Amino acid sequence: MGASVSSTNILENEEGSICSSSRPGLGDIPESCISSLFMNLDPPDICKLATVNRAFHRASSADFLWESKLPPSYKFLAKKVIGEENIATMTKKEIYAKLCLPNRFDGATKEVWLDKCSGQVCLFMSSKSLKITGIEDRRYWNYIPTEESRFNSVAYLQQMWWVEVVGELEFEFPVGRYSLVFRLQLGKASKRLGRRVCNADQVHGWDIKPVRFQLSTSDGQRSLSECYLSRPGEWVYYHVGDFVIEKPNELINIKFSLAQIDCTHTKGGLCVDSAIICPKEFRERLKQR
Repeated sequence: MGASVSSTNILENEEGSICSSSRPGLGDIPESCISSLFMNLDPPDICKLATVNRAFHRASSADFLWESKLPPSYKFLAKKVIGEENIATMTKKEIYAKLCLPNRFDGATKEVWLDKCSGQVCLFMSSKSLKITGIEDRRYWNYIPTEESRFNSVAYLQQMWWVEVVGELEFEFPVGRYSLVFRLQLGKASKRLGRRVCNADQVHGWDIKPVRFQLSTSDGQRSLSECYLSRPGEWVYYHVGDFVIEKPNELINIKFSLAQIDCTHTKGGLCVDSAIICPKEFRERLKQR
């Protein structure tokens, strides 16, 4: 595309001498006009067009352009992961680029980023950010290191009668529909001679009664479902519920849980990796991982 087109085209006249024409080129378009046109494009396309020429590159950095790509609630997110002092020294393009990367917060127990296309948030909460009944007693639960978690550790249940995992989050989400899922596995995976193996010896009790999943929000949205845990040796994304954000710049409190508290039998061999909040349409992508 016209990277080599300049504002003045060099021509040769009939006598062989060099003259110039005044035909305009891409470089003559005012940068403010280019930036305004870029507002109709998705960020990945803007970045591609920024390589066309210098004018396009400068236009692609306009603050008003990137502010239009940031969700109205971006200041809340930026303060959490960048810090108020750092925000003041950054351009809107730099803020956008930073927010689109995975960023840890709350003592590195949570990770969040902005989806480039939808402008919605993806948020992961590690097992260490969740309230797990009995986690302090090593007879029941242990944190074990693993490369299969983005947080490099999971909570592993050896055996217990009362199994309950509770999470709570207060956050400003961009407008949209979101799903919340738990990432769980029956069995403890490890590597042996370079190959992945899963020990399912302690897996028991999950086929007797289903696990109850619950979600509630501070604006009255609720979800309740039950599901048997299955597929030992595989990471499974169990759907807890969906919620809708209709108003930007408003804090919402989300409570969620999984529980199997039937004390007629013990349960064991469960790995709890994380809870995930993502745009609803992304949930199918998680299943394909």
